[in-house]
Amino acid sequence: MTVRTTRRVFLSAATMMAAALAATACGSPQDTATGGGDSAAPVKVGLVYSQSGALASYGKQYIEGFKAGLDFATKGTGKVGDRKVELTEVDDAGDPAKAVSAAKDLIGKGTKIIAGSTASGVALQVAPIAAQNKVLFISGPAATDAVTGANKYTFRSGRQSYQDVVTAKSFIGDPAGKKVVVFAQDGAFGDANEAAVKTVIGGAGATVSSVRAPASATEFTPFASQIKAAKPDLLFVAWAGTTAPAMWQSLDQQGVLSSTTVVTGLDIRSSWPTFGAAGTKISFLSHYFDGASDTEASKALKAKVNTIDLFHPDGFAAAQMVVRAVQEGGDDVDKMVTALEDWSFDGVKGKMTIRAADHALLQPMFQAKLTGSGTAFTATAQKSLTGDETAPPAVAMKG
Repeated sequence: MTVRTTRRVFLSAATMMAAALAATACGSPQDTATGGGDSAAPVKVGLVYSQSGALASYGKQYIEGFKAGLDFATKGTGKVGDRKVELTEVDDAGDPAKAVSAAKDLIGKGTKIIAGSTASGVALQVAPIAAQNKVLFISGPAATDAVTGANKYTFRSGRQSYQDVVTAKSFIGDPAGKKVVVFAQDGAFGDANEAAVKTVIGGAGATVSSVRAPASATEFTPFASQIKAAKPDLLFVAWAGTTAPAMWQSLDQQGVLSSTTVVTGLDIRSSWPTFGAAGTKISFLSHYFDGASDTEASKALKAKVNTIDLFHPDGFAAAQMVVRAVQEGGDDVDKMVTALEDWSFDGVKGKMTIRAADHALLQPMFQAKLTGSGTAFTATAQKSLTGDETAPPAVAMKG
């Protein structure tokens, strides 16, 4: 996709939440369904994720994806070698304290693999527990960059925020000399997104400033007017909450959308109607949507869930990682860690590689467009970025 440098780019809050590869050959999940150690005892896997609370819809997609991925990676047996994979699901409701309590309880019962973490705050609290107890932890949809490099026992099966921002940057090419404005709500969420833009896009040579709105704001005309007057080359919108439809409508009515290239993050399918009339005027960056890829894993997932949504691939990849870890490591967690480091595999999105240095999950990201309207919106892929193109900088392992 070619984008003129005078056009502007938007990114929603939905998706805001490089070392060289020394990868092994890209592995087929079916190749990992044997082995698993000498014991015939079940492999205990604890899945601690949001079954309720604000991120329950994300959690539902994650667990559906996990079960489909386990079926795919074990050829429908649910076993690694002769060992049945025994799942225990616990609802953390997005509460870090509940998640930590659940993880400790599972570890106390002999569980050596914990997966899940729908929310970033949860993942950051569970990761240290994994290191302290030397168990494998595979974080899920939680997007915070801080999970990468948290410790040697912590991995992730989803993308991280840096990969979102790099994908947004891809719409304007070289940011050097460009003017960037961040539009966000006041508070920690807005602060974090502004900081990310300054690091990723500002660090590439752009000048970054911001327009901030009170979280309680319901009238956005003054902010839309301020943005339009600023004439940025790139406008990065980070938004959360029920005021999003009014915000988008105001930007559209004030002519911001019609005079720019608009890029925003594509959230779960049920959120698409909130874009209203703006939907077809936006170019989206996406972690994943149904039809973004045509891999064997995506076909297997679609056969199970019918319509693939944003976080189904995270669960699917987690199951593939669990099977790989047990097949190669048996009950030895340190061997599980070694088995996952620098492993490349064919996931729902395409080629996935776990970077050994910090356990970043290098993966494709997507540019997309919506057609239709409201509940009838359909997403189509415009461009796929490779794992190398969206790779975050390597960070030192903290523990």
